[in-house]
Amino acid sequence: MEKLKNTFLEGPILPSLLQFALPVLFALILQALYGAVDLWAVGKFATTADISAVATGSQTIQIITGIVTGLAMGTTVLLGQKIGQEDHNGAAQVIGTSIKIFTILGIALSVMMIFLAKPIALAMNAPIESFFKTIRYIQICGGGSLCIVAYNLLSAIFRGIGDSKSPLLFVSIACVANIVGDIFLIDMLNLGAAGAAISTVVAQAISVVLSLVLIAKKGLPFSFSKTHLRFHKKTATGVLKLGLPIALQDMCNEISYLIIIGFVNVLGVSASAGVGIAEKLVIFVLLIPMSYMQSISAFVAQNVGAAQYERARKALYTGMGTAAILGGIMAYISFFHGDVLSMIFLKDASAADAGAVIQSSVEFLKATSIECFILSIAYCLTGYFNGFGKTTFVMIQGLCAIFLVKIPYAWLASQQVHPQLFQIGLSMAFAAIFTLITCLIYFFLFTKKPGKNKTLDG
Repeated sequence: MEKLKNTFLEGPILPSLLQFALPVLFALILQALYGAVDLWAVGKFATTADISAVATGSQTIQIITGIVTGLAMGTTVLLGQKIGQEDHNGAAQVIGTSIKIFTILGIALSVMMIFLAKPIALAMNAPIESFFKTIRYIQICGGGSLCIVAYNLLSAIFRGIGDSKSPLLFVSIACVANIVGDIFLIDMLNLGAAGAAISTVVAQAISVVLSLVLIAKKGLPFSFSKTHLRFHKKTATGVLKLGLPIALQDMCNEISYLIIIGFVNVLGVSASAGVGIAEKLVIFVLLIPMSYMQSISAFVAQNVGAAQYERARKALYTGMGTAAILGGIMAYISFFHGDVLSMIFLKDASAADAGAVIQSSVEFLKATSIECFILSIAYCLTGYFNGFGKTTFVMIQGLCAIFLVKIPYAWLASQQVHPQLFQIGLSMAFAAIFTLITCLIYFFLFTKKPGKNKTLDG
């Protein structure tokens, strides 16, 4: 772990950044597979009602996961800054205080989701045939929120100390466990959506246990004892001040997707199904910018702590260049070969109604592929700002992009006499352009004020 930490502060930037970013990317891919595998399993071994329950319930769990991941970024950034400053006691306090915060959050979410499952199913208009299955899915997955919170916190800690390979290993094992569990519980025990939920929670619990075993065995790159588990108000303020803005933005972003899907649903079942397929594909396409944002946040945070601002900027430029290449490849594939990708989710691509579904997916994918390419660059900038602790700006520009650009444009496009899915999808691309332009303006203003280049706590 010590070696990984030093590569952030010394030596060539490109190899170090890629060695860190690629495991983050692969871990995000495997995390995204959780929902896809559950949906595949119920589609293969269960009923249509189970498919609907998993599809509807997983949207709610995705919102929770987004909130927790955003909040955990506060731990990653503050921990990275402390390590860069060689403040080992402060780093230990960040971990101890974060454990307190996230334990309370995990317990609260677990209790809330159990009791709010029915109102959530009602709010999401779960079909009558799958209504009670949806409730059960949300209750089981939501009741296991403590596992979701624990996994994301531990991953944030590993990233903060410069280790992205361990979370990849744990999520790989958990993903295999989830697949085996899905097949056993859904096919052999005939538990349907409930089986998918149980398998997901158990797999995440396995990942958490493995993470704790590794920490107990190898330790941390600094001294950590029970005394560090005490709640430190200043440290807690730092974690929340950094993490809450990102969590709020992630939550609103997930909600905006639900709103846009609502605009699309009135266009008919083919459009709804096509966009549903496109959204599943977009999750994977957008993992390129997401992985770079998380990686650059951790990389820059340590260099900010070490007052190596020039190296932090070089990391940004390096990240933008490589992200643009990888994002461009993914955008090209989804723009020109969306039909091939969409067929993966259809049992019979030659069926009478399959053509309309595929065409709808292709139209929407073309617009979102533009979004992916732009965000590959823009998210490098937001990761850079996160590393400096400027998460409030990241939140503000993100909320403006969502509520001033994405949702209004999508609504206007859906109100046309002959609405086109490509135009509705362009709402995301225009929101991405807004983010890129806003971040570039702030970057040039930000870098002209070296006196402002401080960590959150000065």
